[in-house]
Formats: sequence, C-alpha cells, structure tokens
Amino acid sequence: MNISNHSVVLITGASRGIGAAAARAFAERGAAVGLFARSADAVHALADEIREQGGRALALAGDVGRYGDLADAVGQCRDTYGRLDVLINNAAVIDPIARLDESDTDAWGQAIDINVKGVYYGVHAVLPTMLRQGAGAIINISSGAANNALEGWSAYCASKAAVLSLTKSVYLEYASRGVRAVGLSPGTVATEMQVAIRQSGVNPISQLDWSAHIPPEWVGRALLWLAGPDGREFDGGDFSLRSERGRALLDSYRQLLN
Repeated sequence: MNISNHSVVLITGASRGIGAAAARAFAERGAAVGLFARSADAVHALADEIREQGGRALALAGDVGRYGDLADAVGQCRDTYGRLDVLINNAAVIDPIARLDESDTDAWGQAIDINVKGVYYGVHAVLPTMLRQGAGAIINISSGAANNALEGWSAYCASKAAVLSLTKSVYLEYASRGVRAVGLSPGTVATEMQVAIRQSGVNPISQLDWSAHIPPEWVGRALLWLAGPDGREFDGGDFSLRSERGRALLDSYRQLLN
C-alpha cells in the first residue's frame, strides 16, 4: 500500500525509541497514528507533538501483555479513523539478561508475555478489521537474535525466534486475503535498550561503542518504506537492515543528513 493521509497505523511501544520514531515518520507522510504504550504521559505528549505539527494522533495507554488493552486500542483506532491499515508490533524488552541457570523465572515469563504474546495479541486484534477491508500490513520488529543465540539473552532470543515464526504464520494463512506480514530486523539501535545491554556487560553486543548503533529515526524511515509497495517482496520473512538492500537504505538516510 502507499502510505498517505488515508492510512491509519497502530504502533505498540510508541512512547520512545523506534516506536516514537516510527510514529513521527508515518505522521509526516500524512497517516493517522495510534500510539500504544504503558506510559500514558509519554504517548499523550507525543500525540500532542504530532497534532501541533498538523498531524493526526491518538494516545492509547495500555499493556501489550493484556489482550483486552490491545483489542480496545484497535477498536478506538477503527472508531476514530474508520479503518486500520498497518500494525507495527514494536513493544519488547531485553530483560532478563542472565545465563539460564541464573535467570529469574518470573522475569523470563514476563519477557515472553510482552515479546511474544504481545505480538500475537496485536495480530489477533487487528485481523478481523484487516480481513473485512481485504487489505492490511502487519510489521513485526525482529532481530538477528531470532536466528542466533547470544549469551545471557535466552528470553530475548527465544522470543524473537517465536515472533519470526508468527510472521511466517500470518503470511501463510492470510496473504491470499490481502493481509501482509513482514519482520524488520534493524540491527543495533541507539535506544534505552542498548543502555541496559551495555550496563549488563554480557556478550559482545554490550561492548559496542554507542557510535556503532544506528539512530531510531532511520528505523522509523525503514518501517515507512517496508509498509509501502517496495517492501512486499520481503513478506513472509524478515528484512534486515544489515542486508545489501538494507545497507543501501541506510546509506540513503545518511546522505539526507549531509
């Protein structure tokens, strides 16, 4: 689909980092954005910012680990704007960072609630609307961790592998009915998650210099591109910003800043 002032996008984890950057990118293109996150103050502030710049935004406070919260958010987007074209499942946590024998079982389970069940809940909540429309795009934020185990990241790696499988499942079951499903693997991004990773001191990712991480604004632009017609060839799997095509995108974003 072409993102325009007729498009409606729901973004989870929209209060900061990749989610907030994506919200700004889609709003600048004219789309109405539903901003879903646990931090009510943050999503209201971002919605106000977007509206002050002439955009359309709806603040939606809730927890992706509770299906009712996501179902309500989908309903509010649909009732406010009349449709729902894109879901970006972005909300995720990195904790617990610990070797398996030292990990906290409750924290491990909470990561699955957010990173896996939260994605499933979002997909389940938007499908009826997208199927009625005969069109829609579901973009799940993925990771290289979906395919590669990293010390101390068992919960995160397992959850991202599950999300990749969910992406494939949505594509298998609904592509023929007009619903797209694709993952975006952005690499390392300069967000608060990377601060936590660095503080942990576990595995080589924690040793990366801050300059090695790409800005979240570049990921927001990549999501905008992936939601458009050029992203269709990657449906049913993950598009990596570390791939040749992904690096070309990032180079174009660098040139925009020069």
